[in-house]
Amino acid sequence: MPITRPKRGLRNVFFVNSQLMNKKDESSLVIRNKARLVAVGYSQQEGIDYDESFAPVSQIKAIRLFLAYAVHKDFTVFQMDVKTSFINGTLKEEVYIGQPLGFVSKQYPDHVYALDKALYGLKQAPRA
Repeated sequence: MPITRPKRGLRNVFFVNSQLMNKKDESSLVIRNKARLVAVGYSQQEGIDYDESFAPVSQIKAIRLFLAYAVHKDFTVFQMDVKTSFINGTLKEEVYIGQPLGFVSKQYPDHVYALDKALYGLKQAPRA
């Protein structure tokens, strides 16, 4: 994410929040700390910040057709979930975020980040 200045008036600059989580075992002992940067996407405006929003949901007809074909051809079917699919997609629009709290540059405190990849919370994240 390069630090840059957006063209004033053309794009909104979105705030980001950090989510800090602790993964615990059965005895409530912390085994892993996790952190995630999340964009405050509810402030995005359709037509200005994004064109369309998407929900990556399969239609039941497509799933049934796939399973019927797999049974007919005697295929083995595996299930897979890509946990990082939201943050690995490349953005098509220009999206700018403010500097996260605690990570503000002392040299450039008013600069913002231009995103190359999607963040959780953006309307474009499921499509990217």
